[in-house]
Amino acid sequence: MTTSTTASDWVPPGKNCGACGSRTCEDFVLRVGSGLAARESCPFYFKGIDGRIPVLERRYSGTDVVGQQYDFVISALPGEPSARKIVLPFRPDMVERMDIVKGDIVTGRPAGAGCPVQHVIRVLDADLVTGVITGHVVGPAYARGRDVKDVKGYHMLGFEGKATPMVREPAFGLRQSLLPGFCMMDRAHTGLVNMVIGKPWGTHVRVEDVVIL
Repeated sequence: MTTSTTASDWVPPGKNCGACGSRTCEDFVLRVGSGLAARESCPFYFKGIDGRIPVLERRYSGTDVVGQQYDFVISALPGEPSARKIVLPFRPDMVERMDIVKGDIVTGRPAGAGCPVQHVIRVLDADLVTGVITGHVVGPAYARGRDVKDVKGYHMLGFEGKATPMVREPAFGLRQSLLPGFCMMDRAHTGLVNMVIGKPWGTHVRVEDVVIL
């Protein structure tokens, strides 16, 4: 069964990955609008407002857009929309000055990791003493029509989420290559694994000192 939508409801991320069966994201939007395809065909489609749980798992090849191999993918913990992202604004005092609290939408660029893409983060926790922000990457569409607090630039401290091995398992104390499941550039990152916990649903992992390979 197909469903129709408009661009004001939801749009794909513009990756033109072809996983939905359309040549481009623009073609996919037209097909959805004509009732010829369902939004759920897009591996990046999210539904709901608070939970925003992926309808389909994204497909991973084990190599990024430039052919760089990565050890594992880090994706959302059960019931969460994306891996948790831990950042430190270049001016940590702005967390207190801007009164950033849980539930706020924060934008900024992880310039400390060398990423050219601005990210949109829904805050889980903001520490007024250190300025460290922990949250979920929710994407530009989520921020439309909402109040946004822009910290401009930040250091990329770490990720926390579920690890899906592609080449090898995450190993405590090792610097390994990984792919954040929400990475819009599809570029491998590297980070120091400082937590690995086996859970009934998989491997809970935390990675710090993250940079793009």
